[in-house]
Amino acid sequence: MEVILENPVRIFNIELEILDINDNAPQFRRGVIHLDISESTPAGERFSLSNAVDPDVGINTVKTYHVSASEHFAIEVQTGRDGSKSADLILTKTLDREQQAVHNLILTAVDGGTPARSGTASVIVQVLDTNDNAPKFDQQTYNIKIMENSPIGKRFSLSNAVDPDVGINTVKTYHLSTSEHFAIEVQTGRDGSKSADLILTKTLDREQQAVHNLILTAVDGGTPARSGTASVIVQVLDTNDNAPKFDQQTYNIKIMENSPIGSLVIHLNATDLDEGSNSDLIYSYSLYTSEKTQETFNLNPSTGEITVKGVLNYEDFKIYDMEVIATDKGTNSLSGQCTIKIMVEDMNDNHPQISIKSFQSPVSEDIKLDTVIAVVSVSDKDSGDNGVVDLHIPDHMPFKLRESSDNYYELVVSEPLDREKVPEYDITFTVTDRGSPPLSDNETMTLELLDVNDNVPQFPQSFYTIRVMENNAPGALLSSLTAFDPDLHENQYLVYFILEKEIANTSMSMLFSINPENGNLYALKTFDYEIEKEFLFHIEARDSGSPPLSSNVTVHIIIVDQNDNAPVIVSPWRAHGSVVEEKIPRSTDKGSLVAKVIALDIDSVHNSRITYQFLQVTDANLFSLDQYNGEIRTMRMFSYRDPRHQQLVVVAKDNGQPALSATVTIKLSTVETAVKAYSDMTEVPLEYDIFSDLNLYLVIGLGSVSFLLLITILVTIVLKCQKPKASKTAPPCRNSVISERNSTIADSTLVSNDAYWYSLFLAETRKGKLVVRQPVPKGSRYIVSSIPRSTGVTDTSDSAASTLQVGAIVMYFSLINILFSFSFSSQ
Repeated sequence: MEVILENPVRIFNIELEILDINDNAPQFRRGVIHLDISESTPAGERFSLSNAVDPDVGINTVKTYHVSASEHFAIEVQTGRDGSKSADLILTKTLDREQQAVHNLILTAVDGGTPARSGTASVIVQVLDTNDNAPKFDQQTYNIKIMENSPIGKRFSLSNAVDPDVGINTVKTYHLSTSEHFAIEVQTGRDGSKSADLILTKTLDREQQAVHNLILTAVDGGTPARSGTASVIVQVLDTNDNAPKFDQQTYNIKIMENSPIGSLVIHLNATDLDEGSNSDLIYSYSLYTSEKTQETFNLNPSTGEITVKGVLNYEDFKIYDMEVIATDKGTNSLSGQCTIKIMVEDMNDNHPQISIKSFQSPVSEDIKLDTVIAVVSVSDKDSGDNGVVDLHIPDHMPFKLRESSDNYYELVVSEPLDREKVPEYDITFTVTDRGSPPLSDNETMTLELLDVNDNVPQFPQSFYTIRVMENNAPGALLSSLTAFDPDLHENQYLVYFILEKEIANTSMSMLFSINPENGNLYALKTFDYEIEKEFLFHIEARDSGSPPLSSNVTVHIIIVDQNDNAPVIVSPWRAHGSVVEEKIPRSTDKGSLVAKVIALDIDSVHNSRITYQFLQVTDANLFSLDQYNGEIRTMRMFSYRDPRHQQLVVVAKDNGQPALSATVTIKLSTVETAVKAYSDMTEVPLEYDIFSDLNLYLVIGLGSVSFLLLITILVTIVLKCQKPKASKTAPPCRNSVISERNSTIADSTLVSNDAYWYSLFLAETRKGKLVVRQPVPKGSRYIVSSIPRSTGVTDTSDSAASTLQVGAIVMYFSLINILFSFSFSSQ
């Protein structure tokens, strides 16, 4: 305040100070203070709190702060530059939301007055969750039992895993360790909790796996995620689904003949993979060879032990055969059986023993060298040198023994095997001890070799010549061309084929057929030697291996001639019928040629050999017949007593079996005059005093024929001068028949080699020489023309020029003969 005095005027400043008294308590702006603190906040962390306000001043204002007792929190008072007091909340111990999610504190502000006044506020600390807890199952191990025949899809509920965290930090999903039989299906509850169901995904087999150990993992959704695990042990319960099984299907047992009654022969051990009553077994006999077996041995139904029941005598009974069956006690009981052969051994001291631990048989013949095919162990109950044994196999075998360990040997392949040479080996393992005298034992195993297709089919011959009689019946068996393949089974099964070959537009398969299974060769048609003489083709034999192997063979079919063509008499010429009339001079000398019979046969050389005989003769002392050339000659001169007319019946018979024949009847008449001149007309020149019209015609005819002959000779010369083209000889085939008939008849000469079309023969007769043309195929007529004796015909080649030349000569002389004959007849 200001005080003014008037006289003198003076101004005084008066300061009035009001002294405070502690009449106000501290107050907080908010009665409740909320704090959110993560449970992962480390100790010592401080949090600022709202200050309390006290309107008093001096010592009456806020002096300090207090907080209610807590093991996790404390108060630290801070003094500002202006002397004001503030409070910080100090975290003295780390928080755990899972133990206490909310902390309620009382904050008190106290002033310095007398008496002191205070004010309070509530501090609510909310502990925020962090993912500091892993999910946890209520059990560390879950045991589940399930039948092995349970259906796929069967479900088992598991207890939920518990995670004390909240929100995303709680359990999110489940995982199962790798299993082909089980899977996990996650279920979500109404409250969002997650549960797991175990589901069967594949059929179980207790015998393969009786217990399935699984790991179930629960994973939360925190960052980083935490997980918890539990073991799930699934025990598969048995069903009776396995039959008992013996250690071996066949037991070969040796027992000494001095074995006492009650001694153990064998302890049969049948196992049943099932369990419980399903694996409890009862043993019994199912079959034995004789009553002697049951009298001698006893089978314990519970243990499977076979013991000696009666006296054993090696000389009385050596081998006992029996079958034992093991049956389980399960529902729908199952059983298994084995065969037992008990061999009684003659009494002696201890012999070395051989045990075939393994023996691989059969093996492929192409097995690699050094392959182990057997493992053998040896032993001897004796001791010392008597117990030291040596094992060996026969020499000269493609195997060797290799010691693998103490008293164990391996039999290995030392040389290549060949099943075709040796199909099986009887390998005898012989063990001998070193005692004195040494005792030994042996064991023989048969090693069979499996075949591989390593052999080509083989024919016994590389070339087959098959002779087939002509006129064969279609479908007739010609031959059996069987090949041999030393392989086995399908590698040995052969299929036969005719390799197709087409000749003259005709394939071999149209002429022949072969049975593909046995190689039987059949003819599909009837063959005619006169048309087809031989065939050449190949037959293939192919096995059924993989890959197949094959070979072929050449087959030469030769058609053998049959005597199916009778001889044909071509001379003397018969115009009609089979009677020929001949005239001869009565003054004919002894040995003169009366007639000559010529017969032709188109069969082969052997069947076409003609012999001639008199079938009938008027006087057998007057005439003779050469059986080979058919010449009829006089044996003496005619006498006045001989009849004027003679009849000769000549039969021409071939050489076939049976022989075929043809006959000709020759009627001879003896004359006194004019016949001589007629018979020698070709040798006596004719003279005419008068040049008649007939002679004119004769001259014109001779000139024409001579001109034709000249032209033919010129053409032949031109063809001869031309260089012939080389041609390949055609292979033999059904339509290329080459005649090799070179036989002659009397003075006859083979004029043409091309017998397929015609054959020309010169046959001497009493009147001259005959040219005989034989056409083919058979059945055509014969053309006979007369040629004077002085005419000579030489052999020609197969060329066209030779054919023309021969034809021209024949035609020339034929025309001359006709003209002369006509002239003489006119005279």
